[in-house]
Amino acid sequence: MKPSESLQALPSGKMKMLTSIRKRMWKDRYLLIIALPGILYFLIYKYLPMGGLVLAFIDFNPFKGMLSSPWVGFTHFEKIFEDKEVISVLWNTLSISFLQIVFAFPAPIIVALMLNEVKNAFFKRTIQSIVYLPHFLSWVVVVGISVIFLRGEGLVNRFIVDSFGWSAIPWLTDPAFFKPLIIGQVIWKEVGWGTIIFLAALAGVNPQLYEAAIVDGANRWRQIWHITLPAIRGTIVILLILRLGSVMDVGFEQIFLMLNPFNRSVGEVLDTYVYLKGIEQSDYSFATAVGLFKGFVGLLLVVGANFLAKRFGEDGVY
Repeated sequence: MKPSESLQALPSGKMKMLTSIRKRMWKDRYLLIIALPGILYFLIYKYLPMGGLVLAFIDFNPFKGMLSSPWVGFTHFEKIFEDKEVISVLWNTLSISFLQIVFAFPAPIIVALMLNEVKNAFFKRTIQSIVYLPHFLSWVVVVGISVIFLRGEGLVNRFIVDSFGWSAIPWLTDPAFFKPLIIGQVIWKEVGWGTIIFLAALAGVNPQLYEAAIVDGANRWRQIWHITLPAIRGTIVILLILRLGSVMDVGFEQIFLMLNPFNRSVGEVLDTYVYLKGIEQSDYSFATAVGLFKGFVGLLLVVGANFLAKRFGEDGVY
């Protein structure tokens, strides 16, 4: 049967729908051409690698290949909850992610609110550029700066020893300092990027609302609480939902560079654990199972947070 004959055999409703789709695609052909590189990126680097998820359900042997390796079902997932090391790694991941949400997520909101109150345009742009610049630095550079300042003979310890006569503090090897350092680095590097998003949201606030609030006798704090924050509440909710989706992803590169034998007990997270098992120990199936479990938890959190946002009257992600 020719393609034209198969199309004629379709019901009239489906025929009209296909015709409408073809007309819209031809009408928007230039937009589709522009979007083609992005579509190919997601197909090649996001969807195509999903075929490798089958490794989580087999006992993969590189010499036998995926097709000849024995099927083990959910055995590797059972090991996730039986292995005490995995439980410790999961706890480290959740605790670091929770600290990032509590301290790093509100930081750009606070900075954006402060910059929004600045009336001098030159000073405002200068501060915004300064806090935004670290976003372009790689984690290798950020961690390198931290090591230079915080190592045993670094600038911070020299100042402490010379000024106060105290002993040098093991910032990089003491497990107690690992999580605060991670959160501090995230805030310093990424607060500028989030600030731009919230400043863009603040730019859409109607100035007449502030004028009416001034007439009613509201001070600056009241204006922020009753006008500014409600105006960007939708943006905050959407970004929080997206952040919850990556709650199991705390940043492989940063954590990997900050890890050492002294702080590994509190710094080993799921991303570095997958690298350890999959790359260094060649346990590909178990590493894939851990990665799939991480993605599944992230999906549940996004769907749950989106449902709650809609339930309480906010626009969700979808």
